Amino acid sequence: MSWVLGVGALIAVLWAFTRFYLRGEDLSRFDGGPSAPIGDELEPSVEHYEVLQLLSRLTDAGSGAARRNRLTSMRVAMDNMGSEADLRDIELKSVDVDGVPGEWLRAPGSDPDRRLLYLHGGAFTMGSPKSHRVITSKLARISGMAVLAVDYRLMPEHKRLDCLTDCQTAYRWILDNGPEGPAPLTELVVAGDSAGGNLTLAIIAWARDEKLRPANAAIALSPATDSAFTSPTMVSNVATDHMLGPMLGKLTRLPRSLLLWVSFLNARTRPCDPRVSPVYGDLSNLPPTLIHASEAEMLLDDARRYTRKATEAGSEATLETWRHMLHVWHAFEYQLPEAKEAFEHIARFLELNRPAQLEQSASG
Repeated sequence: MSWVLGVGALIAVLWAFTRFYLRGEDLSRFDGGPSAPIGDELEPSVEHYEVLQLLSRLTDAGSGAARRNRLTSMRVAMDNMGSEADLRDIELKSVDVDGVPGEWLRAPGSDPDRRLLYLHGGAFTMGSPKSHRVITSKLARISGMAVLAVDYRLMPEHKRLDCLTDCQTAYRWILDNGPEGPAPLTELVVAGDSAGGNLTLAIIAWARDEKLRPANAAIALSPATDSAFTSPTMVSNVATDHMLGPMLGKLTRLPRSLLLWVSFLNARTRPCDPRVSPVYGDLSNLPPTLIHASEAEMLLDDARRYTRKATEAGSEATLETWRHMLHVWHAFEYQLPEAKEAFEHIARFLELNRPAQLEQSASG
């Protein structure tokens, strides 16, 4: 009889731990509302279907390797995607960011005192400055800023919060160091995609709390904002998300309580901890933030919820969506017309949030 009572007590403890510790606030009130995707095309471009074929390289790299070598193969394949970047006019410079490897990218005429910190995606397990050079080189060209891409530590060799720690180090460092050495900056932008979008949104809130110089603007491309995986499109968009669907589709079929434990054990912190799930944090007094997402991707409602909560908190957050695109379609800028269009929107956002432009608007 005692063992029955023991099992019952254990079940009760696990239920209470899951219900009151792992589960965060109910974010469903930020769901719904009108959707106004960019453009009126009912079908994606022809190039979109060609990119789907290119995407199979990464998938094939993982499925074709032995289980123990799968992650290594996928990391190599992802880094090789950076070879598509046009670097003919880009100056690359490796740098030690206070112990974190990184690289500067500069286009002709860039201002070393105007700086953009870029945090790459890759599910916190893949990616590097090399893998994302299509994006970072384009940002260098359209912004006129010196772009710093950092090679933060990855899982599973390191803890989830180690990724964030390295990005915090980079944020502090870039305030006082440029591509030509120690120097104060005049403008700062933080940007990232997917996992890097998560880190971007976590970093700007952390910088506010630490009372550091705030970024002038932030950009999050297809960001993951909720490590508890509660967004409705995490389930409803599995079939239409050609990148994340094959990787995460099975995971989303787990019971909610079990999914919370998977996230807890993976990140080694509460799934609703704002350090890993920015949408659960205080979203007031943040820099102007531009968020891009695809209407077809699983992380769409992550972006919607974050934008609506930030706006309700008084921060300036803008969500722009495209109908049919891949998760982080910006990485195929060399081929996709929709990616070129997205970067045009980013360029306008950056121009509108330049310090000189803001001062001129205020005086006018």
